[in-house]
Amino acid sequence: MKLEGLSRQIALSMILIAAGTALLAILGSFLFYYLWDVYWPSQVPNEVGLAPSWPEWAWIAATVLTAMALAMGVAVKLARRILQPLNSVAEGLRCMARGDLEVRAIAADPSLGEAAHLVDDFNTLADKLRQMSEEQVFWNAAIAHELRTPVTILRGRLQGLADGVFAPEPALFHRLLDQVEGLARLLEDLRVVSLAESGHLRLQWQSVDLAAEIRDVVELCAPMLQQAQQSVELELMAGPVRCDPARIRQALLALLENARCYALPGVIRVRSALRDGHYHLCVEDQGPGVPPELVTHIFTAFRRAADDKTAGSGLGLAVVAAIASAHHGSARCYPAPSGGSVFELCWPVQGTAGQH
Repeated sequence: MKLEGLSRQIALSMILIAAGTALLAILGSFLFYYLWDVYWPSQVPNEVGLAPSWPEWAWIAATVLTAMALAMGVAVKLARRILQPLNSVAEGLRCMARGDLEVRAIAADPSLGEAAHLVDDFNTLADKLRQMSEEQVFWNAAIAHELRTPVTILRGRLQGLADGVFAPEPALFHRLLDQVEGLARLLEDLRVVSLAESGHLRLQWQSVDLAAEIRDVVELCAPMLQQAQQSVELELMAGPVRCDPARIRQALLALLENARCYALPGVIRVRSALRDGHYHLCVEDQGPGVPPELVTHIFTAFRRAADDKTAGSGLGLAVVAAIASAHHGSARCYPAPSGGSVFELCWPVQGTAGQH
């Protein structure tokens, strides 16, 4: 049986205690009889009796007490080495239960093996919990910020209608309806991201003509892209694709909306292809590209560049990543040869195994 770390140290300590006790008893016996014969020869019995004499009893008692003291010393030392990291972890857990997520356990001696791993795992857990707490605070603030503007507009307009400040005209109701639709989109995006992170985003898998689905989305977005002086070029793969078409349309809408908000006027290329056992759906713009410091978390909810002044919710690309993950795939962003960026959504051909 292979022993590691703490188990090995405990086993070795017990072996040393047993070996030391046996060695002490054997060598002590030789020393006892040698000294008895040298200094008290008259006391040495000529014949060995069945019961030990009183000097032998005294020596046995001294040997046992010495062995017990040795064993106790080794055990106490080992127990202190073991209990120090365990007590540190226990105290850390009590502090975390009181809400202190900055607490960390004292690093253990690496030779303790399992105990040292326990301390490392506890500190990693504490780091993750602190990060999650910070993310929760950030999310709460970001959601409140995104909801505040449309809610404030709706409240102001409705209060104006109630007070007779605004006339009940169709144009006003259309503007109010736009705000409500914006709220509905925001709530749907939040729902998708939350379900994906919890692993409960359900897909309706179908074999569909993805090229036709893409054309429908592009046609729907054409007016808003034209307002941004952008046009779309399509390079689409023919044939059926296994996916949830509603979610893929949602992801493509988010990518086109992202291009409308951030890309320069020009051509937006939308491509689909089958490569290396994966379906690829790409949206490529002509600039100005994504800042390097933003690339690593561009698909994280509410993450924007410091100088971003757009009115978007900051959830669009997070929704794309959530949909890709639900399809057992991934979303990524990389530079385009034209100087712009390529946003790519891909999922495996066989990714429907274990589908919902």
